[in-house]
Amino acid sequence: MSVQPKDDGLLGPDPVAWRVIGHPGALIGGLRSLILQSLHPHAMAGVDQHSDYAHRPLDRLQRTTYYVAATAYGDRETAARAAEHVRLRHRKVKGVDPVTGQRYSAEDPETQLWVHGTEWHSFLAAYRVFGPSLSPAEEDRYFAEGAIIGSLLGTPREMVPASAAEMSAFFDRVQPQLCVSEAARAAIDFVANPRPTRDILPYYLPLRVYGSAAVALVPGEIRQIAGLERSRSADAAAIAAARPFLAAAQLPLLNRLARAVVGRKTIDLIDSRLRPTPPDPAIELGLRQAA
Repeated sequence: MSVQPKDDGLLGPDPVAWRVIGHPGALIGGLRSLILQSLHPHAMAGVDQHSDYAHRPLDRLQRTTYYVAATAYGDRETAARAAEHVRLRHRKVKGVDPVTGQRYSAEDPETQLWVHGTEWHSFLAAYRVFGPSLSPAEEDRYFAEGAIIGSLLGTPREMVPASAAEMSAFFDRVQPQLCVSEAARAAIDFVANPRPTRDILPYYLPLRVYGSAAVALVPGEIRQIAGLERSRSADAAAIAAARPFLAAAQLPLLNRLARAVVGRKTIDLIDSRLRPTPPDPAIELGLRQAA
């Protein structure tokens, strides 16, 4: 069903984020972010103890990608409604992290920053490899746009990295806290070695290719923590294998993959901003009369 935004949304009218997240490679970026997120003990504990992702992985992916699309592409009302929905869910996500023994909460700004930062950075990491190049100024603008999104769930705006340099410094600061737990290993395996369960079986091949490419985009020092070390030639082969799938993204199988993984509502929101605007009949008539 066609979506008609009522306004330019939180980022419009022509943000860099629409190009980056609307690229087919964003799906690979999203899988990369799942790997990174799993390494933060508090973020992983929240997912492990309050989510059924292990049994219904596509449902979790669809919820996450819809939130990204609603806040980045939706009009202001859609973005506000999506953020409020997530804030209500987050109130219940709290407990004790078995790795550190510390209490965690999805409302904690540091945990929210890690989830947002890994997502926003991963979309750009995929775009750098599979999309057209961006200038340093455009990349900084992209992160500044991300700071708007990253503050929607309660994190103070000034805490959210708003440039490439700030995002790099944020990753450097958090990296010593990262580790791979049993729950993290299971989450990573879903990306790196997905099982052909019934819900993903029709899309197993492209998902496996995209997952391997996602691993290739994870920085080497993070891969060491995650136990995902492999040769540069294997990474190059994984990226090369993903390119024809991304180039053929509009073919029926891969189009169904996108809709199955991220959901129809998400695709409709993205299309509402990226599809060409239909010409105004009155303007066309005036141009013909002037000619």
